[in-house]
Amino acid sequence: MVATWGALGLLDIFWVAVIFAVSTTPFFSAVRNKTSIALAMVLSLLLVHFVQFTLYTIDHSAFDYDPIDLFSIIPNVYSDPNQVHRLVTSAWLHADFLHVLGNILVISLAGVPLEQRLGPKRWLAVYSLGFIGGNLAWIASHPNSNVPAIGASGAAFGILGAYMACWPEDRIEFPLIFLIRAWPVWLIAFVRLGLEIFQIYSIQSGTSGETNIAHMAHVGGFFLAYIPARLIARGAPSPIDLSGPMDGKSLAEEIRIQTMSRMGELNDDPWESSGKPLDGRARWILTKLREEGDEIETRRAWLEELSENTICPVCDGEVVTIDDRGVCRIACSLSSKHINWP
Repeated sequence: MVATWGALGLLDIFWVAVIFAVSTTPFFSAVRNKTSIALAMVLSLLLVHFVQFTLYTIDHSAFDYDPIDLFSIIPNVYSDPNQVHRLVTSAWLHADFLHVLGNILVISLAGVPLEQRLGPKRWLAVYSLGFIGGNLAWIASHPNSNVPAIGASGAAFGILGAYMACWPEDRIEFPLIFLIRAWPVWLIAFVRLGLEIFQIYSIQSGTSGETNIAHMAHVGGFFLAYIPARLIARGAPSPIDLSGPMDGKSLAEEIRIQTMSRMGELNDDPWESSGKPLDGRARWILTKLREEGDEIETRRAWLEELSENTICPVCDGEVVTIDDRGVCRIACSLSSKHINWP
């Protein structure tokens, strides 16, 4: 049954509001606390599935629609402007716990290191291309179907596609070929995509029966993220040209080295240059920053302390710390042109 917004009752609207709240809260928290967007996505998917499970276990007579009626992708109605939200919302619904578990494993195991490579905004772009590509592929291959399709599998395959395009030699812990160990991304992508293509061929050739798994959506998500991935990755925390073997370094170590190379010099003093030299506690903090600011964490701590004890040397306004792709800097709250240091 296809649900429309105008047909929703008050209780239906309440459950829609609950789903919206639990799906977005992890992202607000991640942005506020500067934590992983990939892990926020995992939590978001789990919370939405918990709401789904709750709805399926209580008395359905109290409301008219379940989330699949309103949020799943249904090819036969995709052209209706009132149903366009389904291209996005279907990626938050799952058929059962195993369905959501399979997707969050990929999102966490491959998505987190990819986010470290890309940064959160580019990661979200890749993730979005994955689930949109999956849905478009499903619509194109089943244009007249009324069968709803749900799941973040297209997004999960999009993560693999983008990772394959940019850093295929990265090794990540992943369950593959009955073993959980560090596999190169290219091998993970090759095996997972190969299995999907084989399943599609088996169904089309008649050697395998019909299935409720949207294999075409998986392939669509992979390639729609794979094709523009290198363009999206330009300017990311990790340059694409560092895609070869990492000489024994772990991915985290490699990213840390790259981040430290962008931290900037502490020798220049924008306050001194502006004729407003620091004194007192601010001067002492600057001295400690120069002595101990070689590591990412200690530099961030001293810069945060300094921002609380000084002002902009240009406009005398408040200064704040900003995160520049993992590097902490001090900036004027009114204009980054005044100070963006170091």
